[in-house]
Amino acid sequence: MTLRNFDLNLLKVLDALIKERNVTRAGELLGRSQPAVSNALRRLRVALKDDLLVRGANGMVLTPRAESLRKPLRNTLAALEGEIFDEGPFDASVASGVYRVSMPDRLTLAVVPPLLDRLQRLAPNMALQVLTADRQQALDLLDNDSIDLALGWFDDKPRHLHAEFLLDEDLNCVFRAGHPIQNAKFNIKSVLSYPHLIVSATGGRIAIFDELLMRHKLTRHALIAVTNFTAVPDMLARSNMIGVFTKLASDVFEKSFGLIKRRVPIDVGKIATNMVWHARMHKDSKHAWLRQQIKAVYLEF
Repeated sequence: MTLRNFDLNLLKVLDALIKERNVTRAGELLGRSQPAVSNALRRLRVALKDDLLVRGANGMVLTPRAESLRKPLRNTLAALEGEIFDEGPFDASVASGVYRVSMPDRLTLAVVPPLLDRLQRLAPNMALQVLTADRQQALDLLDNDSIDLALGWFDDKPRHLHAEFLLDEDLNCVFRAGHPIQNAKFNIKSVLSYPHLIVSATGGRIAIFDELLMRHKLTRHALIAVTNFTAVPDMLARSNMIGVFTKLASDVFEKSFGLIKRRVPIDVGKIATNMVWHARMHKDSKHAWLRQQIKAVYLEF
């Protein structure tokens, strides 16, 4: 007899028989009839090649084989019940592994530092992997189980994904201190009269702002387009280029690099950031904890 052709349901019966040492009471404990438990005992005796329970002076007694199985059987069943049916609370202080998060580079500037601070403080053994991706790439990464969740602007999402709104952001013009536009009338015409720096994760020459400008039948001149924000502060600081970015990224440029930010002088609406994750991760306690940390970070903005 091997595990492959052994009926694992018999283990619950054996555990009850060892505990009760009585077929009828074991049946009551399991919610089964006395004949059903007797039949299971016969099968157990054949499978384990031992009588397991035999008649004694005061009822049934355990054989040495049954006695030897008492503790490991109870521990095994308790462990299975705990692992399968009772996940238990997630303990961040001892958890280990890697959280994989996708977000556009504009969010990396503002979100990653405080999120990493929280992880180091609350979950010191957890690591963070951040992937830069546009909207469709992020959805594909979720489907391929390459990331745990995605942050960004998702105007459309499949039904098998869960989403939670985090923040609406205005768009800001960002430029160097002393830029000539500071002495001119600040309107959309003056903003578009200067060359622009565009950041596009896909490597294209348009970004969110360009899509919104098209609704007003307007365009801008992209002098340079880059795929990330690494060189953006330096390029803006040494030229008359203007960049148009969401509020969180603009705040970082203003506070950390001394650049100037001004609200875009045209009604283009706000950019919504949502947190999106796959349905398979929705009830996972480790994943739910990460979502709580990201929401906590956004509450501070």
